Amino acid sequence: MNLIPSFTIDHTKLKPGIYISRVDDVNGNEVTTYDIRMKCPNIEPCVDLLGMHTIEHLVATYLRNDEEYKEKLIYWGPMGCLTGCYMILKGRPSPEEVCKIIIKAFEFVAGYEGKIPGTAPEECGNYLLHNLTLAKYEAKKYVEILKTNPCFEYPKA
Repeated sequence: MNLIPSFTIDHTKLKPGIYISRVDDVNGNEVTTYDIRMKCPNIEPCVDLLGMHTIEHLVATYLRNDEEYKEKLIYWGPMGCLTGCYMILKGRPSPEEVCKIIIKAFEFVAGYEGKIPGTAPEECGNYLLHNLTLAKYEAKKYVEILKTNPCFEYPKA
């Protein structure tokens, strides 16, 4: 079997940032998958599972309530390797454009207080798997990277 394109990226050179992972045509409409990379894979520890689950809930809630992005967002969720998330949007905004909303969403996480949305047993498949303190810590770190030194192009092989 052929490797899928995301497995052909040299993960030993990948830095935190926002990358276009792929662009698909769906009935004549562009749909773009973004690699929202929070960590340097295989170099630094991945995001803790409890923190990532909380980030998933809070960012998804933020994006699905944002006036500009709620109609564009198709999917938001964590990568299996826990070094970032995937975001799928209608259209093809540049990574630099997407960076603006991701900064706002992660600032929302970093400053969040209160009950995490969607964490009742009836609302979540693993409602106990959350940690707001870890989510806030990781969100704050990622915002700082995006504001000071983000990457927008995959490393060359």
